[in-house]
Amino acid sequence: MLFTTLDQLDAQLWPLAKELYHRSFPKEGRKPDPIITGMFTKLTCFLHTLTDGGTVEAMAISGLTGGGRILLVDYIAVSERRRGEGIGSQLIEAITDWAHNEKQLDGLLIEVESERTPVNEQRIRFWERNGFTITDYEHPYIWVPEPYRAMYIQLNQEMDWLGDGSGKKLFRYITAFHEKAYSKK
Repeated sequence: MLFTTLDQLDAQLWPLAKELYHRSFPKEGRKPDPIITGMFTKLTCFLHTLTDGGTVEAMAISGLTGGGRILLVDYIAVSERRRGEGIGSQLIEAITDWAHNEKQLDGLLIEVESERTPVNEQRIRFWERNGFTITDYEHPYIWVPEPYRAMYIQLNQEMDWLGDGSGKKLFRYITAFHEKAYSKK
C-alpha cells in the first residue's frame, strides 16, 4: 500500500478518493463537495490516501486546528471490499506517524457520535484500538440531533492542549475548524 498526503486537491488522486468518500458517507452525512474544496483554500487541510495498484482503498480528510498544532481527522473511509483487513488501522498509523515525525504536531483529534448504539460503540472501539482516548464530555450541536464526544492522541507530552481532559476544550478546536470550513470567507 502506498501512503500519500496532499495539501491540495489534485485532478488525479482527489477524484478517486472523492468516489470512495461519496460511497462511504450518505449525502446527509458528509460535507458537500464545494465545502470540501473550500476547506483546502480557507484552512490547512490534507487528503490522505492508501492506494493499491492505483486504486484508493482508504482515504481521510484532515485539517489543522488549535493554532496549527492539532490535526483534526474529519473523515475516514475504507473501500467496502477491503474492510476488515486492517487498512483503516494502517491509514491511521500512517497519518499519526506523518503528524508526529513530519509535522511535529501536538496531537490528533476526532469526534464520534456519543449515542450508545452498536455501530457507534464499534467505531469507538476502532479508534481506541488505534491509540485514541475518549473523553467524557458530550457536546451538543444545534445543527445535528445527536451529541458527540472527542477522542484524541497526544503526540507531544510537553504541551497542555487537552485542558482538564474532559473534552470541553477539545470541542473549541473542533468547533473552530467546522466554523471556518462552513464560513463564506
